[in-house]
Amino acid sequence: LPQRRQGQPTNFLNGVQFPIEPTPLTKASPQSSRMAPRTSDQQELLEKLNSTVPTFAIRNENKSSRFEKENSRFAALTKRNRSSSAPPTTRRKRLIEEHFRVDPLDKKLVLPGVPKHEDDWPRDLHDFFNLVALVPVVVLNVMNWNWDMLLHGFPKNKSIPDAWTGEWFEVFFAVTVTYFLVDLCWVILIPKCVKSPLTIIQHHIATLLYIVVPFVWQDCRWVMGACMSVEINTWFLISRRVFNKQGFPPWTLDIPYLISIRIKLISVCFYLSWISIRCIIYPYLLWDVIMLWVGQREKTGRIINIALLAVPLHMCFCILNLKWSYDLLMSKVRYWKRLKAGKVIPGERTVDKGL
Repeated sequence: LPQRRQGQPTNFLNGVQFPIEPTPLTKASPQSSRMAPRTSDQQELLEKLNSTVPTFAIRNENKSSRFEKENSRFAALTKRNRSSSAPPTTRRKRLIEEHFRVDPLDKKLVLPGVPKHEDDWPRDLHDFFNLVALVPVVVLNVMNWNWDMLLHGFPKNKSIPDAWTGEWFEVFFAVTVTYFLVDLCWVILIPKCVKSPLTIIQHHIATLLYIVVPFVWQDCRWVMGACMSVEINTWFLISRRVFNKQGFPPWTLDIPYLISIRIKLISVCFYLSWISIRCIIYPYLLWDVIMLWVGQREKTGRIINIALLAVPLHMCFCILNLKWSYDLLMSKVRYWKRLKAGKVIPGERTVDKGL
C-alpha cells in the first residue's frame, strides 16, 4: 500500500486505510476520452466536490480515532475492575493433600512421608492443643469398657454392648463435648490454624449432633464409645505432622536411628488404627445403629424417634471414611506402579519401600 504522508487525509475501506490524494479533478481532453466536453457548470460542480472530499476524510479519520480511544478506555476499565474484584482462581485442595505428601505433577499420587511444614504458630499451637486434649478423651473412653471381656472373648449370649460399663460416661461425655466446642470455636475464630477449616467445622457440628443421641438414650451409649475410638487415629494423624516436620519418609535409610524408630512407630500405628477403626469398626457399627433404630421403632411404634438421628449421621461418617481410604489406597497403588515401572520421582532416590 502507498505510504501516508504527514498531514495527508485518509479514508477507510473494509478496514483498510487508504490515503486520499487531494489532487483536484481536471477537465478531460477530448483526445484522451470519448466523453463530451464539460460545461462551466459541470466544472464548477467538480471543483466543489474536490474541496469537500478532504473534509469528509478528515471527519472520518477523527471519528475512527475517537472510537478507538473509547474502546481502549473501556477495555482498560473492564480489566481494572476484574483484577480488583474477582477472586483469584485457585484449585480447591483435597483433604488428602493436607496430611500426605503428593507428587507436584500428579496431585492424585501420594509419595512416602508427610508434607514438609514450615514454622506456623497458629497451626502449631492448634496441633499441640489437639495432642494434649485428645489424651483425656481417649483415656476416659478406655475406662468405660470391660477389657477382660474384650481381650479374652465374650461369654455365651454376650456381645460388644455388654462390654460397655459406662462407669465414667458423665465425665467422658463432658470432656468430649468440651473438646469439640473449644476446637470448633478455635477453628471459627482462627481458620488459618488448619488447611481445611470448612471440613473441620462441618465434622465437629455433625459430631456434636451425633453425641446428643447417647446422652438422651442410654441404650446406645456404647456406640459413642466405639465411635470415639477414632480419636486414637486422629492423634496419630496429627503426630505424623508434629513429630516429622522435615517430611521424612518412614522407611528412608539415611536418617538418624532414633528419628527413624519414632517415625516408623507413628506411621505403623497410624495405618493400623486407620484400617481397624475407619474401615472395619465404623461400617460394622452402621448395622448396629440401624438395628437400634428398628428396635426403638417397634418399642415406641414411631418411625421418627431419637435413634433415627444417628442413622444418617453415622452413614455420612462411613462414606467419608471409605472415600478417604479409597483415595489413599489408589494413590499408593499409582505410586507402586510407577516405582515398579522404573520411573524416577524427584527426591525419592533414598526411599527403599514403605507406606
